[in-house]
Amino acid sequence: MISLEKLVRPNIWSLAPYSSARDEYSGKEAHVFLDANENPYNTPYNRYPDPLQREVKSALKKVKGVPEEMIFLGNGSDEAIDLPYRIFCNPGRDNVVAIAPTYGMYKVCADINDVEYRPVLLDENFEFQAEKLLAACDANTKIIWLCSPNNPTGNSLNRDEILKVIEGFEGIVIVDEAYIDFAQQLSLRQELPTHPNLIILQTMSKAWGSAAIRLGMAFASKEIVNIYNKVKYPYNVNQLTQQQALEMLKDPFEIDKYVKILLAERTRLMQAFQELPICEQLYKTDANFFLARMTDANAIYNYLVDKGIIVRNRHKIQLCQNCLRVTIGNRTENNELLAALRQY
Repeated sequence: MISLEKLVRPNIWSLAPYSSARDEYSGKEAHVFLDANENPYNTPYNRYPDPLQREVKSALKKVKGVPEEMIFLGNGSDEAIDLPYRIFCNPGRDNVVAIAPTYGMYKVCADINDVEYRPVLLDENFEFQAEKLLAACDANTKIIWLCSPNNPTGNSLNRDEILKVIEGFEGIVIVDEAYIDFAQQLSLRQELPTHPNLIILQTMSKAWGSAAIRLGMAFASKEIVNIYNKVKYPYNVNQLTQQQALEMLKDPFEIDKYVKILLAERTRLMQAFQELPICEQLYKTDANFFLARMTDANAIYNYLVDKGIIVRNRHKIQLCQNCLRVTIGNRTENNELLAALRQY
């Protein structure tokens, strides 16, 4: 890995971050707060939240097995996706490499930040080869994006190939594990101590059933997390989000129940899809969704919309012609989908 100082944009490396009122007295006990121009009434919503979300990170440490100083919390995973561009990539000069097809926000953030985005097409089984990904890199490649389980394909990427990329690339490798709780493959979190160029993204939106609170997680070296915290907005995670996250983290085993139910429904729904004449192929999945190649994705999608049933039409995505991406709902929702498709 190139030294972090050389990877980080010079203006970011020398940046003096905004010092929030809640940071300046850190480590001391206080009970009278006359420093942040807050309204003294309407407790507890009148006070700014903890800018570093310490209580939430303390709870996450027990669940994820990652030290608090190696955890960044953001306003959804979108913040954790956008910040690396602002930290590592010089606009108009640097580039990033990613598998294709994959989650669309990586490219959107690249375009917003004026960073060249280099997609490398997966094979017919939605797998990748590390050497092809590395071959797409040059001296100005700062980040490689991997999503495992991948979206929209659903499959977990080959772990050995991921490690080859991490070990063979001198820049930052970001592995988005938004759907890892549904997969048999273990998270790469345990690789963090030996791979300082690795960033892992996870979220409260999927298995945790908390998409509405917008809480994304990035796990990385202490040094990278410190830079994340330097660049982020001071109070990026609001108090209501922190409170709900703490509530969910009180009983992490409840999430195992969600996952077990969803995996059983996934098996049932996919078996039913195999019997549909309009379904030509199902792809292996390790997520809470699956990709199905249909006879006419556009027509079937529009038919479902007319019935008030929304799936994701991926027909225009590379390698996903005539494919619909179907999220696993509850049993009633899944039955309504199947009933509609059987009548198509």
